[in-house]
Amino acid sequence: MTREAARTTEGAGPNADQTQALRHALGQFATGVTVITTRSQAGALVGLTANSFSALSLEPPLIVWSLRLSSSSLSVFQQAPRFVVNVLTHAQLHTSQHFATSQPKRFDITGHVENEHGLPVLRGSAAHFECRLVSHQIAGDHCLFIAEVERFSSAGAPPLLFHGGNFFTLGKAL
Repeated sequence: MTREAARTTEGAGPNADQTQALRHALGQFATGVTVITTRSQAGALVGLTANSFSALSLEPPLIVWSLRLSSSSLSVFQQAPRFVVNVLTHAQLHTSQHFATSQPKRFDITGHVENEHGLPVLRGSAAHFECRLVSHQIAGDHCLFIAEVERFSSAGAPPLLFHGGNFFTLGKAL
């Protein structure tokens, strides 16, 4: 790490250049792309694109994901007792981009079925995880959601990947 990249002022947050440099460095870690779905207390279907999803524990089966505090969907997910994490395939790039916007009626043009709790499960996903919220907490400018996996399915299809600000598919296995 260079001295410039590591330099911060004691007690002060990073400046805009440092924030961009950190974003770029973090972008070197390839992630999968998900659409996380739920239903609001008023009954509306809600979904958003997230790549901050990760396995947390196998015993018990727990996952974690985070959502920016400025998200208009934050309160819906904080109040929802359950949600579904849909791992997208490379064929669902348009779905990823669609759910990354605030367009209304996103579910009208996205194939899905509802699970036993009335939550949308996207058709054609590489995998999906039906989850029960265990906890959420504020950490920096995001809210971390920890949930127990109640049901899951895997289609074995190649996932959509995000790296360095671009989308990719899996290459040859090593």
